[in-house]
Amino acid sequence: MQTTLAWFIKDRPEGAEAAALLRACVHCGFCQATCPTYQLLGDELDSPRGRIHLIKQVLEGDVPTARTQLHLDRCLTCRACETACPSGVQYGRLLEIGRQVVIERRPRPWLQRLLRRVLATWLTGPLFAPSVAVGRALRPLLPRTLAVALPVRVAPGPVPVAAPLPRTVLLLGGCVQPSLAPRIAAATVRVLHTLGIATVSPPQAGCCGAIHQHLDAPSAALDDARRNIDAWWPQVQAGVEAIIVNTSGCGTQLRDYGVLLRDDPVYAARAARVSALVRDLSELVAQQVADLSARTPGLAGQRVACHSPCSLQHAQRLGGVVEQLLTGLGVVLVPVAESALCCGAAGTYHLLQPALSQSLRERKLAALTQGQPQRIVSANLGCLLQLAPDAPVPVEHWIELVDRHLS
Repeated sequence: MQTTLAWFIKDRPEGAEAAALLRACVHCGFCQATCPTYQLLGDELDSPRGRIHLIKQVLEGDVPTARTQLHLDRCLTCRACETACPSGVQYGRLLEIGRQVVIERRPRPWLQRLLRRVLATWLTGPLFAPSVAVGRALRPLLPRTLAVALPVRVAPGPVPVAAPLPRTVLLLGGCVQPSLAPRIAAATVRVLHTLGIATVSPPQAGCCGAIHQHLDAPSAALDDARRNIDAWWPQVQAGVEAIIVNTSGCGTQLRDYGVLLRDDPVYAARAARVSALVRDLSELVAQQVADLSARTPGLAGQRVACHSPCSLQHAQRLGGVVEQLLTGLGVVLVPVAESALCCGAAGTYHLLQPALSQSLRERKLAALTQGQPQRIVSANLGCLLQLAPDAPVPVEHWIELVDRHLS
C-alpha cells in the first residue's frame, strides 16, 4: 500500500517505519476473521484492515477525528491478525505509531487524559499494594462488580532457601502480580528449584512498561525498560541463562526492549541483549517435561481447559507450548473452540472498554467450559483475572496447577 507521508511525519524515523509497514499490507482481508472487535461489531473500521486505512489517512495529513481515535482505541492489540496475515504485516507496531500520531494531532479530552494518568500511576506505583489490601478487607462492603474482580488472597506458601544450583535465571517480579497473585511467583520458584534451576529477582526491577505503553505514556515505558535493564545487567554480565517471565503480557513487552530502545546510544546494545535472553516460563519448563512428569504423578488424568493468551500465541508465537507441556505431564486437555480469540482482558482494555471486554469474556468462557473441564489454566495474569469472576470452575496459572501436584 503506497503512502505519501505528510510534512509532520515524513522526516521522523517512525514515519519511515510506518510507511514500510503499510507497504506490506495488500488489503487481502484475511485478518477480518481473526479480529475480536470485528467479530462483535461487524464494522470494517473496527477491523485491522479498516484501522490500517485510518492510520494511513492520518499519516498522509488527514486530521483525525474523535471517531478515528475511538476505532483505534477499540483495538485490543491481541495481534491475532499478525498470525493470520500472509504478508507478515507487523500490525501491532503500526498501531502503536498510529495511536501516538493521532494523540499528537488530536489530544484526548482532559478527562480521558486524567483517567489514563491515574490508572498508570496507581497500577505501577506504591499505592497499589495497600489499596488491594484495603479492598480485600472491605470486600463485604464493595459493589459486587468490584468484589468479584478482586481475587481472594491465596497464601504463596514457603519457597526454597536460596542455595547453589546447577542453573540460574532471572525472574521478573512485575508490578501488580505480587499483590494480586503472589502464589504464581512462589509456584514458579518451587517448580524451577525442583528442576535444579535457581531464580534471582532483583528488587530494583519492576513494571515491564506495558501499562505505560497502553496508557499513552511511551516515555515512561522506556524509563521502565531502562530501570529493569540496569537492575538485571550485573547478572546478565555474569552469564545468567535467561530472563524468565510467568506473565506473557510482560514477556511480550520485554522482547520489544531491543526495538523500543534501538535509538538510545546508552541502552541500545544492552536492550537488545536483554530481549534476546527473555523466555516465557513454559519454554524453560517444557525442556524438562520428562523430569517433571516423574515428580507430578497426580496430574495424570486431570481434565483441563487451557486458555492460550494472545500475548503468548500471537505476539510471542508460542502457541501450543503450554498445551504440549501439560499433555506431556499426563493432563487431559479438553477441546476449546475459537482458541485464537481474545478473552477481552488486554492489559487495561477491560477497564477502558468494559462492554466489549465483557462480551469477549462471555464468549471465551463459553468456549472454555463446553468440554466440562475440572479447571481452566492460562499463562497470563490479566487473562486469569478476566476469566475467574464468572467461571464455573477454578481458574489459575498453569504453573500453580503443576506446583500443587509436586511430590
